[in-house]
Amino acid sequence: CCLKPGVPGVSENIRVTSIVGRFLEHSRIFYFRNGGEEEMLLGSADLMPRNLDGRVEVLFPVRDLELLKALRDDVLFLQLRDNRKSRVLLSDGSYPRVVPAEGEPPLNTQEWLLAKGGAWRRDE
Repeated sequence: CCLKPGVPGVSENIRVTSIVGRFLEHSRIFYFRNGGEEEMLLGSADLMPRNLDGRVEVLFPVRDLELLKALRDDVLFLQLRDNRKSRVLLSDGSYPRVVPAEGEPPLNTQEWLLAKGGAWRRDE
């Protein structure tokens, strides 16, 4: 990521989290709270030149408030709680691994979603 978080007046409210686990696929959710007003966009690709220069990609707003809430709480916030496979970008460019706080249970979100998905399939 070329963004430098933690720069006063520029990016002090921005957090960059990377989860590298069993799967490379990830949600492309862009979530903003400018002045407290929520805005969410979903996209078809990472916003990188190799993805944008040679093909058409889509980025669109989520207007349905129930869908926004479900994506925020059940996907995005779940992934941000990962404390087994996630790393957080610091302003010096380093990506230290996130570790569970004392007493906090470990959470690998990819494995949790696999287990949950398997349970849903068994319920069909």
